[in-house]
This record gives sequence, C-alpha cells and structure tokens, in this order.
Amino acid sequence: MQVIARVIRSCRDTFRVPVLQQLQKYTENASNIVSPLMHQKGLENTTVAEVLMKKEDEKLGSWLWCKSDDTVYDAANQMARNNIGSLVVLRPGDEQTIAGIVTERDCLQKVIAKDKSFKYTKVGEIMTNQNKLVTVTSDTNIYQAMRLMSENQIRHVPVIDGRIVGMISMVDVVRAVVDQQRSEMNKLNDFIKGKYY
Repeated sequence: MQVIARVIRSCRDTFRVPVLQQLQKYTENASNIVSPLMHQKGLENTTVAEVLMKKEDEKLGSWLWCKSDDTVYDAANQMARNNIGSLVVLRPGDEQTIAGIVTERDCLQKVIAKDKSFKYTKVGEIMTNQNKLVTVTSDTNIYQAMRLMSENQIRHVPVIDGRIVGMISMVDVVRAVVDQQRSEMNKLNDFIKGKYY
C-alpha cells in the first residue's frame, strides 16, 4: 500500500481529469464513471476568504490590532495572550486608518537585538509602515498570497477589503495546501479501490 501511495504522490497530476476522461472512453460502463476529481475545486480556485473561514479562532476584534503609540511591551503581551505572531497597527484616534504592522520578528530585531526597552519603545518606532505593508483582499487566490509571502519573506499578511477583515499566516496557507492534497489523495485512493461510482 505504501508503494501505491508513493506512486500516487509522485504522479498526482497525471491522474487528474484527462486520465479519467480517457477511462470513460474505454470502459464498458463509461456512463457510470463520475469521479469527484472532475468536479473538485482545486487550490487554484481557493481564496483567502475560504482560508479565513476555516480558521478556528478567527474573529475580528481588538486582539488583532494595536495603536502606533502603544508600547512594544503591551503589543508583545497582546500577541502572547492571543497566540498570534503579528498585529495590525492603527493610527491613534482613528480605528479605520492602518499605520502598518508589527511582528514578533520586529520585536526581536528592533528592540531586543538593539538593547532597547520594551516598556519605553513605541510600536510606531519598530513597525513596518503602511507604505511598505503587503496586504491581500479576501478574494485573492491562495497561490497569489503564498507567492507574496514567499517573495517578501513575510509570514503574516493582513486581509483588507476597505477595512480589516482578518490576518492570514504562512501556517494558514500551508494548512490549506496540505488539506487540499490530503483530499486529493483520499479521492485517488478511493478511485484505485473502485469507490469512484
């Protein structure tokens, strides 16, 4: 069974729709072959909104952002309390205007490595400014989001549709890819076992 699984993994694109269409031509009960692979929604059609919907704890709230005049200490505590790796930074007094993003990496490289004080350094001093901020919209293709993260060497991307909708991370994107591949693998295994009717 492990050999079959390895063959399927290495040739997964080969088993897609063209092969199934050829099988329909040459099998005696071709009209009965309907594979879920033919109607499957692949990653190329998966959007950031769908990834956000699958996140367990993703509820838009004040835990997702801080203000540029907050201390790094407060921002780091908020990230730790909510088990997140970044916060969208808003301008003080204006909860609609994004000033930038602050990440765990910013805290490490711009505060600890430079021997600054967490309690006296403001988030605005270490954040990535809004003009350099990489964002996506909820209808962005998951492959595009993955490419943006990879090219910019970032792990967190705010999702903005005129306002903050949520935050996706590289972990969320990888989880979506793994889930999709697992689903394809299960369907291919069912096909091989004859459970494709």
